Amino acid sequence: MKNLKFKRIFTLLLLLVLVAAGAAGANYAKQHPGSIFVDTKSDARGQEAFSEFVDQLFRSQAAGNTINLHYTLRNPENYGITDYPITFGEFSKKSHQESVAALENLKAALEGFTAQDFDVSARLTYDILREEVENGIDQAEYYYYQEPLRPSTGVQGELPVLLAEYAFYDEGDVQDYLALLEQMPEYFRQILLFEMEKANAGLFMSQFAAEDIINQCKNFASDVENNYLISTFVDKINGMDCLDQEQRLFYQQQNKKAVLESLIPAYETMIQGLEKLKNAGKNQQGLCHLPKGKEYYQYLVKSYTGSDHSIEELKKACERQRAEDLTQAAKLISEHPDLLTQSVSYAFAQQEPAEILQELQEKMKEDFPAPPDTNFTIKYVHPSLEEFMAPAFYLAVPIDDFSQNSIYINQSNNYQKLKLYTTLAHEGYPGHLYQNVMERSQNFPAIRSLLGTSGYSEGWATYVEMLSYSYAELDGSLASLLQKDQSALLSLYASADFGIHYDGWSLEDLIDFFAEYQITDQEALTEIYHLIVEEPAHYLKYYIGYLEFLQLKKDAKEQFGESYSDYKFHLALMKMGPAQFSILQKYLPEYYE
Repeated sequence: MKNLKFKRIFTLLLLLVLVAAGAAGANYAKQHPGSIFVDTKSDARGQEAFSEFVDQLFRSQAAGNTINLHYTLRNPENYGITDYPITFGEFSKKSHQESVAALENLKAALEGFTAQDFDVSARLTYDILREEVENGIDQAEYYYYQEPLRPSTGVQGELPVLLAEYAFYDEGDVQDYLALLEQMPEYFRQILLFEMEKANAGLFMSQFAAEDIINQCKNFASDVENNYLISTFVDKINGMDCLDQEQRLFYQQQNKKAVLESLIPAYETMIQGLEKLKNAGKNQQGLCHLPKGKEYYQYLVKSYTGSDHSIEELKKACERQRAEDLTQAAKLISEHPDLLTQSVSYAFAQQEPAEILQELQEKMKEDFPAPPDTNFTIKYVHPSLEEFMAPAFYLAVPIDDFSQNSIYINQSNNYQKLKLYTTLAHEGYPGHLYQNVMERSQNFPAIRSLLGTSGYSEGWATYVEMLSYSYAELDGSLASLLQKDQSALLSLYASADFGIHYDGWSLEDLIDFFAEYQITDQEALTEIYHLIVEEPAHYLKYYIGYLEFLQLKKDAKEQFGESYSDYKFHLALMKMGPAQFSILQKYLPEYYE
């Protein structure tokens, strides 16, 4: 518990889609007539027109940011995306306003379709898109409340990994990559300007958050000549058979020059700027201590979790599940008094990560539909990023090529006993990797790859992580006790998130809350308090998403009775794909077989 850091999926940088792609997407659309940004007028139209409409929308949005485009599509030309700008997008108030205007236009355009006449798949896409558009409009007034620089999930931490994993399919990809590196100083300058504007508005981050980000940037920018974006580039370029040795050496020189003269200076400028701003934060506590902070948190919770329930309802749901888990744990201990000792002293054979993932694929066969054939590679977080990165993460793959998947493990997490096993279930099978390749095999409209909530993806991964305890080679009672303990622990973090950001808990309040559960390490609790202040609603993606899946399962058992099976339930979820939970609830009967 002492050093429980965040686990997450590296999907595309949604932040960049929301705040940076607006202007670039609009410019691309102007050059490609028929885009949603150009023509939003519509009469009542049918499914064929809707299909064309969302394809146009996908093209305009995907083309607005090169990182997102590359991680979404291996072959953008097959989707009608050509001559796109090489850009991170524009990070400015102007582009934000353009994005909001585009969402308003999109909402009006959607109202012109007769969705009730669509088939079930098109209706599902329509409902998901409309829900996300309306949610995006809701955040319009909170421009300065968003935070691109977060210690665990911020741009400054995720971008190096996304650049390291930027696949080179052909020489054009190499050229695009180098062009992006050269744009780093300007992109970071825009983010730093945004942070200055936040400070002027009295909404700058806490001092400890700024110090964490400064330290993270310093770690990455240190030992310049050995920066891992130099070595990873060499590995990738040497694997390109389409280039001769002279071309490879040329591009290696260009990359090193871009890293040393553009990328590292961008981080150094960020460090200098944040050093000047680090004491500008007026609030060292939760969002509710800011003007409109409570309202922003409500928006954030809905957006992150994909749940329509009120915060009060979600708080009670956490408390109920925690009480149930602790009651069941107490019953297990009562029936098997030696379990407490076993839970600390049990032995679990350590395996290589690839072996664990292979084993999980075998164990899950009775409960989950078989995934398509694919490959995965286990990689390790670079030492310069270990302190702030998640214990492990999965990197999402393009929708038109899901053959190569990557799971990163942070070796500083010091995995022991069952932890690596359940973590790989979360990140791999039947977690993120499985869910992603299943989604990409469903032939969804391309726009679906840009939709869906993190509450779905992280909730699913947490849900199957809990199931994986029963797959491990452990005594059943012990496995059940460990699972209840983990679920209860996650519920404490979720309740603390609500307490800090909605109810205004101080550090002392947090300490008092955890003391009720005999957790009293004040150093660890101070770290937890800081983590939650820095990343509001982040824990909720995991735990509220998990609770929503449990509720979906409970409702499915009641609705389908004797015909219910976990296999059929999971199959229906994979056929529906990522969506807000109220929409999954609505469509489950139509997908359950």
